[in-house]
Amino acid sequence: MYRERLVNTQVHSNSARRLQRLLLDYHDFRQHKAAHPLHPDTFVVADWQAERLKATHRDLYEHPGYHTGLEFLLTDLYAPAGMTHRDDNIDRVFPKMVKWLPDNLLDTFAGLVELNLLTQRLDLELAEQFVSKGLRTESLSAEQYCAAYREGNQQPARERQIELVAEVGQQLDRYVRNRTLGWLLTMTRTPADMADLSDLHDFLHRGYNAFRKMDDVNTLIDRLVIRERRVMENILTGHPEPFRLPGDL
Repeated sequence: MYRERLVNTQVHSNSARRLQRLLLDYHDFRQHKAAHPLHPDTFVVADWQAERLKATHRDLYEHPGYHTGLEFLLTDLYAPAGMTHRDDNIDRVFPKMVKWLPDNLLDTFAGLVELNLLTQRLDLELAEQFVSKGLRTESLSAEQYCAAYREGNQQPARERQIELVAEVGQQLDRYVRNRTLGWLLTMTRTPADMADLSDLHDFLHRGYNAFRKMDDVNTLIDRLVIRERRVMENILTGHPEPFRLPGDL
């Protein structure tokens, strides 16, 4: 809807160019995905993986110091369904973003976009793998999931996905420690509503509140990264219980 605006916006830094390129890629992928016959299946795959993440990290998910942050990760950062208007609004305000935001914040936005784009591409690839094998996404087993994961041969992309979780998480933590951001989010509530940006504003406010409530983001990120790399290794080596991890991880 706003592709022309993305293309025609003049950018003057590497961070702005990176964000512009990723938003264009994400815009085009969203159009491709919306027209894809397996579009509904990608949401089922996303739900399956979100439940797997909750199970793998149950101790962190149920921890009062981390629950809100992980819930935001799984329902807002990793939530391809129902976010079309929010994503359109990011495209719409891109000219103002590159004009007013500092490069480090543009980099953080770029990381969020790259993470969302990469995750949704991998979900679509998995859905295609399942259907090619005659499997129903609604009744997947862990064994079927792992077989498709291996045959997809997307290890570099999945390594990048884990790296992005760490990078974006640490960057977001630095921003929310600045109390000025909370004040700005409160003050811009009414202008956001008037500009039809309430969904984007709500997303930012939820992220701010979620990370502010977390005990130690670095510890959380470290555990997530170590565990998810072990899960990936288990899947690739054919471990019989790839999602069961040692108690010290």
